[in-house]
Amino acid sequence: MTASFLDFPVFDIERDGVRVHGRIGGSGAPLLLLHGHPQTHAIWHRVAPALAERFTVVAIDLRGYGDSGRPAADAAHENHSKRAMALDALAAMRHHGFERFGVLAHDRGARVAHRLAADHPTAVERMLLLDIAPTLAMYEHTSEAFARAYWHWFFLIQPPPLPEALIASDPVRYVRSVMGGRHAGLAPFAPEVLAEYERCAAIPGSAESICEDYRASAGIDLDHDRADIAAGARLAMPLRVLWGAHGVVGRAFDVLALWRERADRVEGHALPCGHYVPEEAPGELLAEALDFFAPLIPSEGPRP
Repeated sequence: MTASFLDFPVFDIERDGVRVHGRIGGSGAPLLLLHGHPQTHAIWHRVAPALAERFTVVAIDLRGYGDSGRPAADAAHENHSKRAMALDALAAMRHHGFERFGVLAHDRGARVAHRLAADHPTAVERMLLLDIAPTLAMYEHTSEAFARAYWHWFFLIQPPPLPEALIASDPVRYVRSVMGGRHAGLAPFAPEVLAEYERCAAIPGSAESICEDYRASAGIDLDHDRADIAAGARLAMPLRVLWGAHGVVGRAFDVLALWRERADRVEGHALPCGHYVPEEAPGELLAEALDFFAPLIPSEGPRP
């Protein structure tokens, strides 16, 4: 991580017996940052300092990742549901006095952000999601090409203890295999940040939480999504979705069409990168974020 991001004060809170770890920095309108798999809040090290010049940036580790807690597995996978993770994020923001805020989220964190916005719509003012389509739609529209590229989705949901045992046998190899097997290999990742991902993957309980995260996404999270659809619930806040032009999501899915099935105000496009947008295309992402979240700054007024 860059020195300026390391200067952000760290914090730890507890919700429902689970530690939520993060950093906070900057001043101005609140902006929540949520990371993806198999990473930590360190993914934001190239954009958080500039965002903190205009926003109060709160970056947390999802439960099961980074230095946040690793709750026990349960039969329904509730402890690792996106609903539970969304409540962690909401608790972190409220801990700092923020009841309403913007959200910038990548990968697994973007799925948490989707649930946060669905369950607590008055809390989320605007939402920028990176390289995902809605979880239910991705499962329902899975193709052979997607299954081959996103093999880990289907490996991690297999019954315990095999996936956990294979990950825990060599967490560094798992991290490097998953992240290095995409468009740009391991080149985009700063050595000290990659070392941080590897350190956290080796924390006891990480393998179990990673698997439970994905089992929840293939189970209880889909139940929550189907309930939203059955109730006619839609996201009303402005939503921008960006994806990597060299990634799998944009090739395998009509990202905007699928989000427009779930939200009223959707815009977005591809960026010249692969899956790991914050680290592969930080300049482009920063420009998008400053534009999209500008209405949160009172002096800049509302965006049409």
